[in-house]
Amino acid sequence: MNFEQLEYIKEVIETKSMSIAAENLHVSQSAISQSISLLEKEFGIQLFKRSRIGTFPTDEGKNIIKKLLEILKKTDELKKEVQSITSSFSGELKIATIPSIFMTFLPKTLSKFKNNFPQIKVTIKEMEKIDVIDSVDQGTVDLGLISLFKPGDKLADHIIFHPFHYEGNFNIIVPKDSALAFSKELQLVDIKDYPFVIYDRSFYNNLIEDLEKQYEPINIILRTKNSEVIKRSVSEGLGISLVSSLMLKDDPYLESGKIVAIPLTGYPLNFNVISGGIYSNGGNQYRLVKKFLEYVEI
Repeated sequence: MNFEQLEYIKEVIETKSMSIAAENLHVSQSAISQSISLLEKEFGIQLFKRSRIGTFPTDEGKNIIKKLLEILKKTDELKKEVQSITSSFSGELKIATIPSIFMTFLPKTLSKFKNNFPQIKVTIKEMEKIDVIDSVDQGTVDLGLISLFKPGDKLADHIIFHPFHYEGNFNIIVPKDSALAFSKELQLVDIKDYPFVIYDRSFYNNLIEDLEKQYEPINIILRTKNSEVIKRSVSEGLGISLVSSLMLKDDPYLESGKIVAIPLTGYPLNFNVISGGIYSNGGNQYRLVKKFLEYVEI
């Protein structure tokens, strides 16, 4: 049963005709007939009897149709109530996000939010984490989406952190036929001699610098800000790469077995990573930010 079938039933009851109902709803008569027939098959009860003078409820279908129309009425009431709530929000929501969050759950969240709040203009900027924090601090964006390292990261007192209850880690991704693919975990010393495809962001560049200070210059064959290029390059055997577990969520390369992800442990990665949203306490779009965060799922 679906709401479309309920609308069809309501229109047939009011017009006593499938052809007129189809004309009023701007669909074909066969569409209405087939839809109602499917519902009758689902219930195991004939709801309507067709005759030359019109279409009418059967005796056994009358009570069922009555309850279906009650459901439709309650649905309409619920839609109106939701509309009255959503219409109380207005304006523009400015969001800044780090790339890994943008690549994973943000598109789905935004789609659901825009479906319920079409009147809200949402703009998104992709930035480095430090720039996201600065933008929220300065009030140029309403909401920042970042990952915090604990212990380590601290925010200004007026900035609120809303955790997404997702704690991630870092992984080395390798081609499926690499000798490293059989490892349960790795440390930096284990990978220093392999060619690297580097995610060209400040955190990863700093990590590589730390690695080179401890050992020697490593063989970086490619730097890119495109995560798709990274995973494709690794899958083709060009090198290995370091990425966050968030970037691998529902990843087709990983799920198809073209790449293998191995946790990277030990110094300097001995910290926890938690993703969340940051916003200014008492900001202009405080209510709207709180509402948007309700839609976030990881």
